[in-house]
Amino acid sequence: MSVKEMSVFPMGGANEAFAQYFIGQSYLNMLSTEQVAVGNVTFEPKCRNNWHIHHANTGGGQMLLVTAGEGWYQEWGKPAQKLKAGDVVHIPAGVKHWHGAARDSWFQHLAVEVPGENCRTEWCEPVSDREYGKL
Repeated sequence: MSVKEMSVFPMGGANEAFAQYFIGQSYLNMLSTEQVAVGNVTFEPKCRNNWHIHHANTGGGQMLLVTAGEGWYQEWGKPAQKLKAGDVVHIPAGVKHWHGAARDSWFQHLAVEVPGENCRTEWCEPVSDREYGKL
């Protein structure tokens, strides 16, 4: 069964606006841009985003609600965590991290932007094939 068949949320189109920050193809469907931003992000197998940091003066950060497939989440200096449907990841503001699909699975999560003051994302270096290959 594919992610498209497992998910209750439409996959969305190719994530061209953020393609420079991903290795592989991702897809984005913004489910909400009012009150709280919620994006349904789908990753093809092996796709992952670059290391990045969600900054905020107060509040901020991100929550990931895994809806389908298998993937990974890793904070800088810590071991990677395997993710599956039903997992929830709380990412505080200021924490350098990345997330993406397992090598043999599509992966989908809802990315919930936690409200805060002066929120912005700092995109950093890609997760290298060498780093990713160790998972």
